Amino acid sequence: MARLVSGEDHHHHLELDKLHSTCKEWGVFQLVNHGVKSSVVEKLKNELEEFYNLPMEERMKYKIKAGEHEGYGNIGKEDGKRDWADRFYFITNPIHRRNPHLLPELPSSLRNILESYFMELQKIAMKLLSFIAKALEIDVNEMIELSENGMQSVRMTYYPPCPNLELAMGFAPHSDATLITILNQVNGVDGLHVNKDGVWLPLIFQPNALVVNIGDILEIFSNGVYHSIEHKATANMVKERITVAFFVNPKFEAEVGPSPSLVNPKNPPLFKRVGMEQYGRDYFVRRPHGKTYLQHMRIEDGQDNLNKTSYIEN
Repeated sequence: MARLVSGEDHHHHLELDKLHSTCKEWGVFQLVNHGVKSSVVEKLKNELEEFYNLPMEERMKYKIKAGEHEGYGNIGKEDGKRDWADRFYFITNPIHRRNPHLLPELPSSLRNILESYFMELQKIAMKLLSFIAKALEIDVNEMIELSENGMQSVRMTYYPPCPNLELAMGFAPHSDATLITILNQVNGVDGLHVNKDGVWLPLIFQPNALVVNIGDILEIFSNGVYHSIEHKATANMVKERITVAFFVNPKFEAEVGPSPSLVNPKNPPLFKRVGMEQYGRDYFVRRPHGKTYLQHMRIEDGQDNLNKTSYIEN
């Protein structure tokens, strides 16, 4: 990150080229020298450990309510395997879309450090998206218009030690429905795997690095130049694992679709256009696996996106 923000020098251009090729070939990278103070991450780790050590009845005050997607809980089973993770998901931005029963009701020490952390990651996300626009050779203002004060959310996940890895899946394979996702492995226990050319590879986190992955919306926006990465998480037999994933999306009132700057008669759109609000609702109703939702957005599938999602309104 330090090289990207260094200005128009040799290091900046080399790093921008590296960012571009990594987004094309991998769809995931580790970001170092990002500027988030280690003291903030350490405080976040301590507060999350305290939260997950609370009695279950305390944590269940935030449980996912029927028909909702935000809140605390375990998703259940995936393909016969137990999904071995307690998750806490909620919208953080825009402020007026926050659920009043979740973040505002958390213990004040946890809430305060989360607010500080979200502010840091908002800054990093906007800088990164601006550099990504530059790498794609489109007007940076187009990316800012799409994503500034956009829909942001967080998923805090606790993976307890798992006595039998054969019977449990930490987190089933999927790509994120985002522009980008910024993952912090707060207690330093690895477990993330990425799918590169059909092969699952473990990702070993560098100390203090944030892992950034390209989501489906950025693949759509780049008209297929960049690729969202399919990933999964595995549990650990002896250690607990705590992660915080920060999801960065367009504004609710924006359209999800290929950038007009990247579409022309020689490069036709590969994906449909749909409002961000509709896109998000459809994603949660479908609960897709792998990259199936991105396939649903492809024009080649010959089906009308809106026809397939109209039932959500009912």
